Amino acid sequence: MANSSPPPAADAPILVFDSGVGGLTVLDALRRELPDAPVIYAADNAGLPYGEKSEAEIAARVAGLLGRMAERFRPRLACIACNTASTIALGMVRDVLNIPIVGTVPAIKPAAEITRTGTIGLIGTGATIRQAYVDRLEAEFAADKHLLRLAAPGLVAAAEAKLRGGTPDAGVIADTAAAMKAMAGAENIDTLVLACTHFPLLSEELAEHFPGARQIDGAAGIARRIAFLTQGQAMIRSAGDIALFTRADDKLASLRPALEARGLSRMEIL
Repeated sequence: MANSSPPPAADAPILVFDSGVGGLTVLDALRRELPDAPVIYAADNAGLPYGEKSEAEIAARVAGLLGRMAERFRPRLACIACNTASTIALGMVRDVLNIPIVGTVPAIKPAAEITRTGTIGLIGTGATIRQAYVDRLEAEFAADKHLLRLAAPGLVAAAEAKLRGGTPDAGVIADTAAAMKAMAGAENIDTLVLACTHFPLLSEELAEHFPGARQIDGAAGIARRIAFLTQGQAMIRSAGDIALFTRADDKLASLRPALEARGLSRMEIL
């Protein structure tokens, strides 16, 4: 955004986008950092699951949706609160939108800084952990560490079930932990990177299987980055914030308590 651009309107929202509701963990951190910021939380529930789509499909879908949302809601900033979408589509979205864009990437750098054993477990979707972007993060920040990557798509559904007030599938969580522990050197894991915004919702369950490991995700850092990019801007939450979905279905009603607890009192379909 050019320096000559006028400041955004006080009620211009911050757009937080995810494929599902995992990005609510980023919204939680953003609320702590900027409690007065107006927010639109957008979930592409019609596109789930991203982890099973091709990179080309994800890039085109995310850029197209964010373009439509930016035109309709005129946000001051957009945050892609999804590791999969960010590692694939962040560059394309920045080319399309003339507003600041904050992405979400696996917290490999801070994990490398705090590990004592040098062995880090990274859990994400299949689409995230296979990205060259993650290879570059590892090469730049953890080249002298032992990074164990695991695709755990089943944890997404477990996290969404918990957010809806249900009980996450303990078997799926146990299987994920067992798969990680079966990797060579896994007994030395002391730091666990949650490379999907859904996964912090399962922090307690994962801690039962990795009791000695410190869990780390990018939510707090993302919130600080958004606060830095919007510093000095007037912000007014003049009405209840919006939870925006790309498809109406019978599962949305069960999300209402979690949404309202986060100040998302209005629900709309794009």
